Amino acid sequence: MTATEGAVRDSGRPSGTGRPLLECRGIEKRFGAVEVLKGVDFSVEAGQVMALVGDNGAGKSTLIKCIAGIHGIDGGEIRFEGEKVHLHGPKDSARLGIEVVYQDLALADNLDVVQNMFLGREETYGALRQLDETSMEQRASDTLKQLSVTTLDSVRRTVASLSGGQRQSVAVAKAVMWNSKLVILDEPTAALGVAQTRQVLDLVKRLGEQGLAVVIISHNLHDVFEVSDAITVLRLGKDVARFKTAETTQAAVVQAITAGTLERVPGQQEGA
Repeated sequence: MTATEGAVRDSGRPSGTGRPLLECRGIEKRFGAVEVLKGVDFSVEAGQVMALVGDNGAGKSTLIKCIAGIHGIDGGEIRFEGEKVHLHGPKDSARLGIEVVYQDLALADNLDVVQNMFLGREETYGALRQLDETSMEQRASDTLKQLSVTTLDSVRRTVASLSGGQRQSVAVAKAVMWNSKLVILDEPTAALGVAQTRQVLDLVKRLGEQGLAVVIISHNLHDVFEVSDAITVLRLGKDVARFKTAETTQAAVVQAITAGTLERVPGQQEGA
């Protein structure tokens, strides 16, 4: 791997602990004769927002699905909190504290916020295992409050009635409610308006400030540069560069993504 390293970003908070929470070493993944991941190294620390970028087909989604336990790896190893782990399914990763918020959010439109946040993990009481609605509603409200989500007037609103930014907030709150240590966000601002994008980016920053490790996948480099502490670039199934955000430019990241030479990013003002 060719790596480009810089200084720690001065964002008013630590950009990591210095020791990886998640570490992928030489990850290989094949689908038949197609080699999708070719010895990828990737890591993220607690309290760090790591951006994972690359062109379509670079292997970003496959790497994330390997970390989530959806795909088994064909080579290399995954270490979590310093220990080698074997992930045979999403439940294994969830037990470790790894939660993934996919681009489609996987929310049920016909259910309310509380029901979505506890879907498949409902709290019950008594011999008849009745739903503990009061406890679940309180926990859902507390989690949203902890994340400073102020755009929801009621946790009993159905998801179908929420805006894109509100839905993304619910999906993230659902992910962090279960003692999560690592939250992976797949294109969290895709198809959102300006105001909704602002809400989601602020939420991503708060996750890092609360000490969680965050991986954000995005094609929007403006968003990446605003919230991330570090950037890892994948190209054709390989990790080709790693940057500290404060010590690089969008042009350098685009060059790493495309393997071309770019003097400036189209549409970017001079000196930005």
